[in-house]
Amino acid sequence: MKLLPLITLGCLFSGAAMAYDAGDIIVRAGVATVDPAGDGALNGALDVKSNSQLGLTLTYMLSEDWGVGVLAATPFKHDITLAGKIIGSTKHLPPTVTAQYHFSLGETVHPYLGLGVNYTQFFSEESALGDLALDSSFGLAAELGADFNFNEHWGANIALWYIDIDTDASLDGAKLATVQIDPWVYNLGLSYKF
Repeated sequence: MKLLPLITLGCLFSGAAMAYDAGDIIVRAGVATVDPAGDGALNGALDVKSNSQLGLTLTYMLSEDWGVGVLAATPFKHDITLAGKIIGSTKHLPPTVTAQYHFSLGETVHPYLGLGVNYTQFFSEESALGDLALDSSFGLAAELGADFNFNEHWGANIALWYIDIDTDASLDGAKLATVQIDPWVYNLGLSYKF
Protein backbone atom coordinates (compact mmCIF):
# COMPACT_ATOMS: atom_id res chain seq x y z
CA MET A 1 0.00 0.00 0.00
CA LYS A 2 2.92 2.33 0.72
CA LEU A 3 4.10 1.90 -2.88
CA LEU A 4 0.70 2.72 -4.40
CA PRO A 5 1.37 6.50 -4.73
CA LEU A 6 4.72 5.78 -6.42
CA ILE A 7 3.16 3.25 -8.79
CA THR A 8 0.40 5.75 -9.66
CA LEU A 9 2.96 8.49 -10.28
CA GLY A 10 4.98 6.13 -12.45
CA CYS A 11 1.91 5.32 -14.55
CA LEU A 12 1.26 9.01 -15.10
CA PHE A 13 4.78 9.61 -16.39
CA SER A 14 5.07 6.42 -18.43
CA GLY A 15 4.12 5.87 -22.04
CA ALA A 16 4.23 8.17 -25.02
CA ALA A 17 2.68 11.53 -24.29
CA MET A 18 -0.36 12.30 -26.43
CA ALA A 19 0.52 15.94 -26.93
CA TYR A 20 -1.90 18.19 -28.73
CA ASP A 21 -1.01 19.13 -32.29
CA ALA A 22 -0.99 22.52 -34.00
CA GLY A 23 -4.48 23.25 -35.29
CA ASP A 24 -6.29 21.18 -32.65
CA ILE A 25 -9.38 22.80 -31.13
CA ILE A 26 -10.42 21.81 -27.61
CA VAL A 27 -13.95 22.81 -26.55
CA ARG A 28 -14.94 22.52 -22.89
CA ALA A 29 -18.34 22.96 -21.25
CA GLY A 30 -19.34 22.65 -17.62
CA VAL A 31 -20.38 24.43 -14.46
CA ALA A 32 -18.50 27.68 -13.80
CA THR A 33 -18.68 29.44 -10.45
CA VAL A 34 -17.60 33.07 -10.01
CA ASP A 35 -16.64 33.53 -6.37
CA PRO A 36 -15.68 37.16 -5.58
CA ALA A 37 -12.67 37.31 -3.29
CA GLY A 38 -11.97 41.05 -3.29
CA ASP A 39 -12.30 43.48 -0.43
CA GLY A 40 -15.58 44.84 -1.79
CA ALA A 41 -15.90 48.53 -0.90
CA LEU A 42 -16.83 50.81 1.97
CA ASN A 43 -14.53 48.87 4.33
CA GLY A 44 -15.99 45.58 3.13
CA ALA A 45 -19.60 46.59 3.80
CA LEU A 46 -20.46 46.58 0.05
CA ASP A 47 -20.05 43.06 -1.31
CA VAL A 48 -20.86 40.97 -4.40
CA LYS A 49 -22.06 37.39 -3.90
CA SER A 50 -21.03 34.29 -5.91
CA ASN A 51 -23.00 32.67 -8.74
CA SER A 52 -22.76 29.56 -10.97
CA GLN A 53 -23.61 29.32 -14.66
CA LEU A 54 -22.77 27.33 -17.79
CA GLY A 55 -19.08 27.86 -18.51
CA LEU A 56 -17.62 27.50 -22.00
CA THR A 57 -13.95 27.53 -22.98
CA LEU A 58 -12.18 27.03 -26.27
CA THR A 59 -8.48 26.48 -26.93
CA TYR A 60 -6.85 26.72 -30.35
CA MET A 61 -3.44 25.05 -30.39
CA LEU A 62 -0.73 27.06 -32.17
CA SER A 63 1.80 24.25 -31.61
CA GLU A 64 2.09 21.10 -29.48
CA ASP A 65 2.72 23.24 -26.39
CA TRP A 66 1.23 26.69 -26.98
CA GLY A 67 -2.41 27.61 -27.41
CA VAL A 68 -4.82 30.53 -27.20
CA GLY A 69 -7.72 30.10 -24.79
CA VAL A 70 -11.05 31.91 -24.57
CA LEU A 71 -13.35 31.82 -21.54
CA ALA A 72 -17.05 32.55 -22.02
CA ALA A 73 -20.24 31.78 -20.11
CA THR A 74 -23.93 32.43 -19.87
CA PRO A 75 -24.50 35.68 -17.91
CA PHE A 76 -23.69 35.52 -14.23
CA LYS A 77 -26.17 37.18 -11.85
CA HIS A 78 -24.87 38.48 -8.53
CA ASP A 79 -26.65 39.86 -5.49
CA ILE A 80 -25.06 43.02 -4.08
CA THR A 81 -25.15 43.42 -0.33
CA LEU A 82 -24.52 46.36 1.98
CA ALA A 83 -23.71 45.42 5.57
CA GLY A 84 -25.10 41.95 4.88
CA LYS A 85 -28.43 43.09 3.40
CA ILE A 86 -29.28 42.68 -0.29
CA ILE A 87 -29.57 46.12 -1.89
CA GLY A 88 -29.49 45.14 -5.54
CA SER A 89 -28.24 42.81 -8.24
CA THR A 90 -26.31 42.84 -11.49
CA LYS A 91 -25.49 40.57 -14.39
CA HIS A 92 -22.15 40.36 -16.12
CA LEU A 93 -20.24 38.61 -18.89
CA PRO A 94 -16.51 37.99 -18.32
CA PRO A 95 -14.87 37.11 -21.68
CA THR A 96 -11.22 36.27 -21.06
CA VAL A 97 -8.39 35.54 -23.51
CA THR A 98 -5.20 33.81 -22.39
CA ALA A 99 -1.96 32.52 -23.85
CA GLN A 100 -1.66 28.93 -22.63
CA TYR A 101 1.29 26.59 -22.18
CA HIS A 102 0.36 22.88 -22.26
CA PHE A 103 2.35 19.91 -21.09
CA SER A 104 1.59 16.21 -20.62
CA LEU A 105 1.82 13.78 -17.72
CA GLY A 106 1.63 10.38 -19.36
CA GLU A 107 -0.90 9.61 -22.05
CA THR A 108 -4.07 11.09 -20.60
CA VAL A 109 -3.32 13.99 -18.24
CA HIS A 110 -2.64 17.38 -19.84
CA PRO A 111 -2.16 20.31 -17.43
CA TYR A 112 -1.87 23.86 -18.72
CA LEU A 113 -1.10 27.35 -17.47
CA GLY A 114 -2.42 30.59 -18.93
CA LEU A 115 -2.00 34.33 -18.61
CA GLY A 116 -4.05 36.99 -20.35
CA VAL A 117 -6.66 39.72 -20.11
CA ASN A 118 -10.28 39.94 -19.05
CA TYR A 119 -13.05 42.33 -20.06
CA THR A 120 -16.12 42.36 -17.84
CA GLN A 121 -19.35 44.00 -18.99
CA PHE A 122 -21.98 44.67 -16.31
CA PHE A 123 -25.65 45.08 -17.25
CA SER A 124 -29.20 44.78 -15.87
CA GLU A 125 -28.23 46.50 -12.64
CA GLU A 126 -31.15 46.80 -10.21
CA SER A 127 -31.45 48.40 -6.79
CA ALA A 128 -34.24 49.49 -4.50
CA LEU A 129 -32.04 52.42 -3.46
CA GLY A 130 -32.06 54.08 -6.88
CA ASP A 131 -30.45 53.92 -10.32
CA LEU A 132 -27.44 51.63 -9.84
CA ALA A 133 -24.69 51.51 -12.49
CA LEU A 134 -21.45 49.52 -12.63
CA ASP A 135 -18.65 50.45 -15.04
CA SER A 136 -16.99 47.89 -17.32
CA SER A 137 -13.64 46.49 -16.23
CA PHE A 138 -10.35 45.47 -17.87
CA GLY A 139 -7.86 43.39 -15.89
CA LEU A 140 -5.27 40.63 -15.91
CA ALA A 141 -6.29 36.98 -15.67
CA ALA A 142 -4.35 33.82 -14.79
CA GLU A 143 -5.50 30.23 -15.15
CA LEU A 144 -4.50 26.72 -14.18
CA GLY A 145 -6.27 23.73 -15.65
CA ALA A 146 -6.00 20.10 -16.71
CA ASP A 147 -7.64 17.85 -19.29
CA PHE A 148 -8.13 14.17 -18.43
CA ASN A 149 -8.67 12.34 -21.72
CA PHE A 150 -11.02 9.34 -21.91
CA ASN A 151 -10.14 8.65 -25.54
CA GLU A 152 -8.93 10.51 -28.64
CA HIS A 153 -11.76 13.06 -28.51
CA TRP A 154 -13.58 13.07 -25.14
CA GLY A 155 -12.29 13.99 -21.71
CA ALA A 156 -12.95 15.77 -18.44
CA ASN A 157 -11.65 19.19 -17.52
CA ILE A 158 -10.99 21.07 -14.32
CA ALA A 159 -9.85 24.69 -14.32
CA LEU A 160 -9.26 27.62 -12.01
CA TRP A 161 -8.92 31.32 -12.91
CA TYR A 162 -8.06 34.39 -10.89
CA ILE A 163 -9.35 37.57 -12.51
CA ASP A 164 -8.67 41.19 -11.60
CA ILE A 165 -12.10 42.91 -11.76
CA ASP A 166 -12.56 46.40 -10.31
CA THR A 167 -15.63 48.48 -11.09
CA ASP A 168 -16.84 51.95 -10.15
CA ALA A 169 -20.35 51.81 -8.71
CA SER A 170 -22.62 54.82 -8.90
CA LEU A 171 -26.10 55.46 -7.53
CA ASP A 172 -28.37 58.02 -9.23
CA GLY A 173 -25.33 59.31 -11.14
CA ALA A 174 -23.17 59.89 -8.06
CA LYS A 175 -20.11 57.70 -7.51
CA LEU A 176 -20.72 55.32 -4.64
CA ALA A 177 -17.44 53.36 -4.45
CA THR A 178 -14.84 51.38 -6.38
CA VAL A 179 -15.74 47.74 -5.88
CA GLN A 180 -12.90 45.19 -5.92
CA ILE A 181 -14.49 41.92 -7.04
CA ASP A 182 -11.31 40.00 -7.98
CA PRO A 183 -13.01 36.61 -8.25
CA TRP A 184 -11.77 33.07 -8.30
CA VAL A 185 -13.55 31.22 -11.12
CA TYR A 186 -13.94 27.45 -10.83
CA ASN A 187 -14.92 25.26 -13.76
CA LEU A 188 -15.66 21.54 -13.92
CA GLY A 189 -16.90 19.90 -17.08
CA LEU A 190 -16.32 17.83 -20.20
CA SER A 191 -13.96 18.46 -23.09
CA TYR A 192 -13.99 17.52 -26.77
CA LYS A 193 -11.02 17.74 -29.14
CA PHE A 194 -11.58 18.40 -32.84
